[in-house]
Amino acid sequence: MSLKRPDFRSLLPVSVRDGEGLHQALTHRSAGGRHNERLEFLGDAVLGLVIADALFEQLPDAPEGDLTRLRAALVNRESLAALARESGLEGTLNLGEGERKSGGQRRDSILADAVEALIGVTYREAGMQAARDFTLALYAERLASLPSAESLKDPKTRLQEQLQGNNAELPVYEVLEVAGPDHQRQFTVSVHLPTQGWGQHGRGSSRRRAEQAAAEAALRRLQQTREQ
Repeated sequence: MSLKRPDFRSLLPVSVRDGEGLHQALTHRSAGGRHNERLEFLGDAVLGLVIADALFEQLPDAPEGDLTRLRAALVNRESLAALARESGLEGTLNLGEGERKSGGQRRDSILADAVEALIGVTYREAGMQAARDFTLALYAERLASLPSAESLKDPKTRLQEQLQGNNAELPVYEVLEVAGPDHQRQFTVSVHLPTQGWGQHGRGSSRRRAEQAAAEAALRRLQQTREQ
């Protein structure tokens, strides 16, 4: 269930709420005219700095690697799109007819870009402090309930660290098959654990995703082995 939070307009500085800049921030390039790509570029930089600074202050003892993983989880496309939906942004976008008919107002990439564009226009029109306040208001609940950095590690990293911790040999990945047309590639990858003497398979739309799926399967098997 989505979190209930204030409408994004109420979080913006008054000077930004009804101006031309706001209209531009909510306009996708498919609509023509002045669109939000440049503002999104700017907002992306401001967002990264604000979240990094917030994590730095909130977690004074966290190492760089943990801070990096937490920041990536907070500012990735999925998180930004979720914020857009939770704050009422989804129905306010200006899209071209074709993009709207194809469901563009629900597409994660378009929603995420619009959030970054809002941060960008707030920075341009009201300054850094206003952009910081707007960003932190959007992220208030997420910053108040951060996940553990350990839980954010990808399966390949967790598998390697677990094996190293047990003085076991590192896993070996191999692409077994690449199938499908260019726009719908399907990779099958195996991961072999030399010390354990077995392996697992994984599939995904890219080599990286297939490797992560294989590593996740290996982690599950290791867990099952420990529980036996």
